[in-house]
Amino acid sequence: MKIQRITYLSLGTNQGDKLKNLQNAVNLIADKIGSVLKVASIYETPSWGFDSDNFYNTCIEVSTYLPPDILINDLLAIEKELGRERGSTNGYSDRNIDIDILLFEDEIIFSQDLIVPHPRMLERKFALAPLAEIAGKMLHPIEKIKLSDCLKNCDDKSDITIISDKLVRPIPITEKYNYIAIEGNIGAGKTSLTNMMADEFNAKIVLERFADNPFLPKFYEDNERYAFPLEMSFLADRYQQLSDDLAQFDLFKNFIVSDYYIFKSLIFAQITLQNDEYKLYRKMFDLMYKEITKPDLYVYLYQNTDRLLQNIKKRGRDYEQNIEASYLQKIHDGYINFINTQQQNLNVLIVDVSQLDFVNNIEDYKYVINLIKNH
Repeated sequence: MKIQRITYLSLGTNQGDKLKNLQNAVNLIADKIGSVLKVASIYETPSWGFDSDNFYNTCIEVSTYLPPDILINDLLAIEKELGRERGSTNGYSDRNIDIDILLFEDEIIFSQDLIVPHPRMLERKFALAPLAEIAGKMLHPIEKIKLSDCLKNCDDKSDITIISDKLVRPIPITEKYNYIAIEGNIGAGKTSLTNMMADEFNAKIVLERFADNPFLPKFYEDNERYAFPLEMSFLADRYQQLSDDLAQFDLFKNFIVSDYYIFKSLIFAQITLQNDEYKLYRKMFDLMYKEITKPDLYVYLYQNTDRLLQNIKKRGRDYEQNIEASYLQKIHDGYINFINTQQQNLNVLIVDVSQLDFVNNIEDYKYVINLIKNH
């Protein structure tokens, strides 16, 4: 599990659409750095150390798993993405965006590239006032004084005004959802994505226990004979697992993420069972389904059939190697039919990952996460 730590960032701008500059910075920090937990008011202040247009300044509290040395480099990359061009001199100048690390937990850092706490924050109201607004009770790691008192003791006589405009705080996944179900065809990558999300967001993970099912290898050898016991055993196990895990909320986890939803039982049963078997199965399913908690978000990962077959071959499970493209297409059709009939009951997001490699490419993974976050 990655360790989430709290950092406080100062944001400033005095060029162009200043409100938009700050909002764009906040949004990119939420996408690339971590969850934005608090956003201070916007403070208008005169330029510091040179004559120019007034600045808009604010401060945000961010939960991140990035270590300080990576954090500073990623923030510089965000500045560059937003059009910041740093000059060769160390003097003060106009800028469309400026992002500084004020605090990183209660750590004291002295390195070639980073000094934390920010060495001049106590001298500057434009940094200290918004910081004290959202973290006034925190102690300065070196001075051992509350930040609200540091502001009172600040010698900076600059005029500082809170403006009426407000920034929008991007709502992180951990606050939007209590339960996310990741679904997809065989080989779509649902378990991989579920594991990655659980690791990043400290989520309770629920994984399908297909490896423990003794009927699965037999089913791939003799479909007709073992289809009914396979589907019934899966249904019973999924029902028990979801009933138990969804009922037991873990205080140390942010939410629940699973690599299946119980409705997949019906999708596969429609494909594998004979009509009389399916009718009996459906009666059992309907009794169980109405008692299962529905996910706040149902994510369906779509992979084209060629990619599915490649993934199945790559992971090398012997009993899957004879799966045919037609069988995978039937499963996909079953999922789409289910999604189309459940639009009013489920919050559904379909993500085409056919051209993505979110397991090995961090940008592809972030793309998928941002789709989930912004859905």
